Amino acid sequence: MENIIRFTQADLTRYTSQRSGEIKFGERILTLTNDATVFEDIAASEAEFVLFGIPEDIGVRANYGRPGTSLAWETTLKNIVNLQHNKFCKGGRLLILGQLNVTDAMHQAALADAATKEGRKQLSGLIEKIDKDVSHIVCQIVKAGKTPIIIGGGHNNAYGNIKGTALAKGKPINAINFDALTDFMMLDGRHSGNGFSYAFEEGFLKNYFVFGLHENYASKGIMESVKKHTERIKFNTYEQIAIRKEKSFSEEKEKALEFIREDFFGIEIDLNAVLNTASSTMTPSGFSVEKTRQFVHYFGKNHNAAYLHICEGAPNFGDEHNPQLTGKLIACLVTDFIKSKEIKSL
Repeated sequence: MENIIRFTQADLTRYTSQRSGEIKFGERILTLTNDATVFEDIAASEAEFVLFGIPEDIGVRANYGRPGTSLAWETTLKNIVNLQHNKFCKGGRLLILGQLNVTDAMHQAALADAATKEGRKQLSGLIEKIDKDVSHIVCQIVKAGKTPIIIGGGHNNAYGNIKGTALAKGKPINAINFDALTDFMMLDGRHSGNGFSYAFEEGFLKNYFVFGLHENYASKGIMESVKKHTERIKFNTYEQIAIRKEKSFSEEKEKALEFIREDFFGIEIDLNAVLNTASSTMTPSGFSVEKTRQFVHYFGKNHNAAYLHICEGAPNFGDEHNPQLTGKLIACLVTDFIKSKEIKSL
């Protein structure tokens, strides 16, 4: 079997809180039964979407960040299976594949010191192994004719998502990144800040749009790098849209879609860009949850939207009295994406 810890029917039963008079998502969501034919079974499934988790924070550690993104998958599962199965969104449209087995990698990462050259090298090597697994799994899901929904983990996993989709489609793809940062840092060893630059350099990423870049955190070096590729990399800033009102949120969505819509594209959502959301680098100034949900719906309804990736959520940095909020938000974004596919494509 692939390097996957498969989500089973027993897991569904354990996570789902059944209640008389209600039908929960967990009572209708699909799972796989045969380890040996996992991707053949996905292709034969009636589900349109395949949910897959990457419970790691190794990429974040390698980028000098705070660990915690490994916890988002678990809380997401608990929330998704307990949504209501109803006329607005039906659980049978979703198959939960399971999670990447990163247990050993996480143990090794906990012993590595990112402040040292050797520690960063070790972390980068672990991420490269995860890259291979993620790209392979995403590739096989897309080849099976399904749409992957990937829950991270750090934003380092954008690389595997892009590569896997490009390999399945047989050509480079585009990406729209809802993010406070470009994640287009130097190619100095893999981490959460350079997934897009590696995918771009290796020919898997064609056009790239960064939506809502925070001006205060856009380094001169990265902006110079982006400037070298103005035909293929475009961006707007959060300050242009939300602070100075030089650009409108709606019009910028249209411009971004125009830039990527001619080819298959991935939708990347970094929760660090969402106001007061528990994430690896929480922001006190960012787009609202409502704007984020509108964003997912708008791009998701285009027929070339090939996958959704939600990353950088870190429930351990949230309200200790409401630890489920991060998972609840991710569940909303997942169902917004699923619902968007019921709308006639743009």
